[in-house]
Amino acid sequence: MLKYPKPPQNGNNKRNAFNMYWMYAIIILSLFALFYFQDASQTKEVDWTDFQKAALAGDIDKIIVFSEAGAAEGFVTDEGAKKHKFDLSNGYDGDKKIKTTIPSTDKIQEKIDGWNAALAAEGKPEIKVNYEKGSDLMKLFYYFGPILLLVIFMVYMSKRMSGGSGGGGIFNVGKSRATVFDKNNGTTVTFKDVAGLAEAKVEIEEIVEFLKNPQRYTELGAKIPKGALLVGPPGTGKTLLAKAVAGEANVPFLSMSGSDFVEMFVGVGAARVRDLFKQAKEKAPCIVFIDEIDAVGRARGKNPSMGSNDERENTLNQMLTEMDGFGSNNGVIILAATNRADMLDKALLRPGRFDRQIYVDLPELTDRVEIFNVHLRRIKVNSKLDVEQLARQTQGFSGADIANVCNEAALIAARNNKKAVDWNDFMAAIDRIVGGLEKRSRIITDEEKFSIATHEAGHATISWMTQYGNPLVKVTIVPRGRALGAAWYAPEARQIIPTQALLDTMCGLLGGRAAEDVFTGQVGTGASDDLEKCTKIARSLVLVYGMSDRLPNLNYNDSTGQDYGFTKPYSDETAKVIDEEVKRIVNQQYERAKEILQKYAKEHNKIRDLLVEKEVIFHDDVELILGPRKWKSRTDEIIELNKKEERRRELEKKEDSSVNYPTETSGHSSDFSQNPASDTGMKEDKDTQNGVNEKDSDDAGTPPPFNKEL
Repeated sequence: MLKYPKPPQNGNNKRNAFNMYWMYAIIILSLFALFYFQDASQTKEVDWTDFQKAALAGDIDKIIVFSEAGAAEGFVTDEGAKKHKFDLSNGYDGDKKIKTTIPSTDKIQEKIDGWNAALAAEGKPEIKVNYEKGSDLMKLFYYFGPILLLVIFMVYMSKRMSGGSGGGGIFNVGKSRATVFDKNNGTTVTFKDVAGLAEAKVEIEEIVEFLKNPQRYTELGAKIPKGALLVGPPGTGKTLLAKAVAGEANVPFLSMSGSDFVEMFVGVGAARVRDLFKQAKEKAPCIVFIDEIDAVGRARGKNPSMGSNDERENTLNQMLTEMDGFGSNNGVIILAATNRADMLDKALLRPGRFDRQIYVDLPELTDRVEIFNVHLRRIKVNSKLDVEQLARQTQGFSGADIANVCNEAALIAARNNKKAVDWNDFMAAIDRIVGGLEKRSRIITDEEKFSIATHEAGHATISWMTQYGNPLVKVTIVPRGRALGAAWYAPEARQIIPTQALLDTMCGLLGGRAAEDVFTGQVGTGASDDLEKCTKIARSLVLVYGMSDRLPNLNYNDSTGQDYGFTKPYSDETAKVIDEEVKRIVNQQYERAKEILQKYAKEHNKIRDLLVEKEVIFHDDVELILGPRKWKSRTDEIIELNKKEERRRELEKKEDSSVNYPTETSGHSSDFSQNPASDTGMKEDKDTQNGVNEKDSDDAGTPPPFNKEL
């Protein structure tokens, strides 16, 4: 096992015995001390007799009676203060009070009334009286209750901000929140649970293999990649790949999200980055996974905040320094995932930080078959279920979408009290996910039903009669979600899309509006979504793909994601030409759709009438009316090619297994032993197969001959 240097242990990792709760206790005690020691008032305890004498002498101007405590306080006058020998220096200018225990709280008012009568006879001012039920403790709470509530609020907020990670409270906010997976606390996900993604798994497995067997690579002078960035659309399995790495690697795995670095306090993000890499270096060799890294790694300077200090940029700068700065990060591999790689900073993407960018794309047909097989392990399905056909019906679905389809199908089957999940359940699940819930309760008049059927029959007819139209699955006029009807297709996955394929797609989108125009004489608002998609394709033809006759081979799109700001990369005259070209292309396809519908008007009307009758028709129903399609589906071509490739591999395996290599047995010698040259040749081949070269050669290596049959 490759040894990595451990950082010196200085004992700082031990938990400090001084807890923040001691700090709160000191603050509260300080407040109590302020209450008792900073009070400038003076109080003297006297007996009841002396208290009466002072009241009759006019030395008290106010009395507070504490009825529950059975006590009374008298505020003495300046003359009374002198008689009772209070400290009258400048530092004690507060209230002077004498305190006593009263014999009876019920008769104290009679006593005070007698004192006031005697004072009035002598022409002296009366004594004011207040009654209080509280004690000193209630008085203390009255003064310091709000402060205590504030302290409690601070404790609560500090616990929330620390994420429940233990002691330290608000001062622990700069600590990393990474979840650590190791031998004792690992995940059960392995690479066997990751279906498809063959190319991505090869690169990820190589990193894990390097950690398990580094000598295999270091002997050739290879270095382990410092980082790998998983890029792809949402739901394609980027995080699942990271979980598989955590389950397969026999090293610590630290996982956290990019948003965990973002906090309301300045400097917290950078502190968490430092703490994360500090933990990683202590556990080296290890892997650090940052999910949704675009939350913190967005390109700097795109949205400058008027010269203010940008906390996100500070966090990114610290991450760049930690990943590849003056410090050493031996044994720390960074994995990250994002679906917005175009937004990331270029300094973050350079080799030395992320040496590899692994693109995790939407699954192809064979990948979808594997994904279905993985998710169907836990589902009781009908033995006649065609998984390959399911994969064909889910073109454009991600791995997460397929998992959702399987779960929805099981729920639908359970709702219908079935013993196994069958094909209809999966089709209902796909319809539910793509189109929404059926709304059979929505009331539709016969006229509206006829118009919707005309519209959807137009889509079906055009897609059937165009070369690059997507294969039809079914047509329905049952409302789903916001749609009143829909034509469902199995989309074709094309690596290169020819111009005619885009034009056929536009023609199919306009088929519903054209059918309304041709067969009813008026158009409705139901084609708004079709028109939006059609217009976008037309603009892409002109602006992105350079397929316009008047603006050929020009691309006005910015693929870097930087955009052009408030300016456009073309003049006003060019903008006018663009608008004219978009209109021309859309109008041409609209007229083409009308021509096709007029040519196959009889067949269109049969499909419309069948839709009005059944509400849902399928591929076979349309094929009976329009006949078989003239063009083979690209998906069928791919399936045929895959089967040919499988047969070729099986033949190669059989040929390899049929070759018998000569071996020596005890007591007998092979024919090769009689020929020293042959024996030497066999020994050299054997050593070469084992990766051992007994002597250096001037030949750097000759690639094997190409197999011409392939």
